[in-house]
Amino acid sequence: MNTSEKDILLINSDHNFNRLLEIIESVPSRKRGLSIETPERDKNFRDVVMHLYEWHAMLERWYREGMDGDSPFMPAPGYKWRNIGLLNMRTWENYQDVTLNQAIKKLKLSHERVMDLIRLHTNGEIMTKKHYKWTKTSNLYSYFAANTSDHYIWAIKKCEVIAKSIKGVEEEPVVK
Repeated sequence: MNTSEKDILLINSDHNFNRLLEIIESVPSRKRGLSIETPERDKNFRDVVMHLYEWHAMLERWYREGMDGDSPFMPAPGYKWRNIGLLNMRTWENYQDVTLNQAIKKLKLSHERVMDLIRLHTNGEIMTKKHYKWTKTSNLYSYFAANTSDHYIWAIKKCEVIAKSIKGVEEEPVVK
């Protein structure tokens, strides 16, 4: 049996998603909410997880609007691709009150929803450029991969740095 690009996308997405969760779970639960000192936007696991969640949500909106025959605003209303940094910063600001446990629950659900969208399509529908008007000159694959397996690779790298830094933090002595 030949493995299609769709199958590979599903396999890689699940593999990378599970790898990301393993990295987070490798840190003792009492330390998982810690932030690291970094000039970068994402300072803790929650920041990375909610970034992924928000991009899933945007993809789901693009997909829903596009499949309904509309031209979705991409990446989001009021934002152009060239000012993606501002959009990502707004996302970061919006989720500062979310706990890591809430974030992981949200991401697990959105990951499954996106995987279900991928499963709805044939390999041809996913791989054929311009098959859907809303993807313009691209194909569904590029949207799905960018927001699942490829994005998870970015998140794995971020979370590895965070995990390594957190594991190095000394525990505060418990005063009795």
